Amino acid sequence: MTNKEEKIMLSHGSGGRMMHELIENLFIKHFGNKILNEQTDAAILPVNSSDIAFTTDSFVIDPLFFPGGNIGKLAVCGTVNDLAVSGAEPLYLSVSFILEEGFPLRELDVIVTSLAAEAKKAGVLIVTGDTKVVNKGKCDKLFINTAGIGRVNNEDRNISKALDIKAGDVIIINGTIGDHGMAVMNARESFNFKAYVESDCASLNHLIREVLNCSSVKFMRDPTRGGVATVLNELVEKIHLGIEIEESSIPLNSGVKAMCELLGFDPLHIANEGKVIIVAGEKEGLKILEALKNNELGLQSAIIGRVVADHPGKVVLRNETGGRRIVDSLSGDQLPRIC
Repeated sequence: MTNKEEKIMLSHGSGGRMMHELIENLFIKHFGNKILNEQTDAAILPVNSSDIAFTTDSFVIDPLFFPGGNIGKLAVCGTVNDLAVSGAEPLYLSVSFILEEGFPLRELDVIVTSLAAEAKKAGVLIVTGDTKVVNKGKCDKLFINTAGIGRVNNEDRNISKALDIKAGDVIIINGTIGDHGMAVMNARESFNFKAYVESDCASLNHLIREVLNCSSVKFMRDPTRGGVATVLNELVEKIHLGIEIEESSIPLNSGVKAMCELLGFDPLHIANEGKVIIVAGEKEGLKILEALKNNELGLQSAIIGRVVADHPGKVVLRNETGGRRIVDSLSGDQLPRIC
């Protein structure tokens, strides 16, 4: 790190380049081991004759309530999805609350009720937890920490590692991008845009299981902080190939598009909380697309691009006029505290 980066900044939690440098240069440096070094969304752990997936997450979103959800629902969806995109069947969650003195019990009741409802919908059990209260002014209302455990079938254990990706494989997403980030931004800043934007916050484990039961998947990841651009850039670094995506194929709500244009944001960098990126062979991709579109969480699914042998290590966007530009990961953070 350079001298000006000696203190933690909001950008270190963005999901972009600064966060990954912090992970590599500090956490991996001191904690590194064979399992952790894979840096997948959930660690696949050998236990006797079977494997389990184990993940943890913390939620510091501001505001706590936003169109389409709240911090409680988000905590379940985020943890369940990290397990599911790693090929695991989510089973158990822990939930810990850090509360600021003076936080309204009525609001806490709404959040806990929402959290419990989403856990039931996802089919997971909350089996342990913890609660701490800190002095007023020592915490911003409420933070939630979760951990999740899931069961992994042997045929799915390498899905998050991108081992067999080849040029010609297709990139699929299950719907519109940028909804969560723009919904939270609008709720936080009270821009009062006429267009209504709702977060896509949803647990994807049932959708993903339907896909895995009918087809062969080479890679999955949920594009949360840092958005689609960050996931694709991390992927090309792993596979030493390139990716080309078609702007005209990317599903985008009109409200999100309008807000991004007005605020100068690229929707490819905006967080999602109900989306999964899937990489598969071309024939398998068509089967996956059909399975996704038969589920309410995948009605707007689309093939948005392909893996290519050209420009290894780079993600290139082809726009509607035929122009091309490189899509990079953000070094900082456009929208802090988005999850």
